[in-house]
Amino acid sequence: MNILARTGLVPALLAFLVQPALSEGDADAGRLKAETCLGCHASPTMQHIYPTYRIPKVGGQHAAYVVSALKAYRDGTRPHSTMHANAWSLSDQDIEDIAAFFAASK
Repeated sequence: MNILARTGLVPALLAFLVQPALSEGDADAGRLKAETCLGCHASPTMQHIYPTYRIPKVGGQHAAYVVSALKAYRDGTRPHSTMHANAWSLSDQDIEDIAAFFAASK
């Protein structure tokens, strides 16, 4: 125990253990939360605007990637005014749910 206390591992372990657990995303809840996303990311008519704007299809994308991208847009570390405007109010759980929905869809 002395080694753990001296190295600072005890506080680090305690901090890790008391972190609130973020539940995995719920695809059913994400379906409703992703309605705004689907207007662009699932529309077959958005193809005509390439190469000026490229709107990727996100159905089937890895959930971890969607989570990372949405958090970056929300926090402003990944610049894109439209995506920031859509992501700024999302909670971490909203993002997890949306990511689960897109990962489960094709």
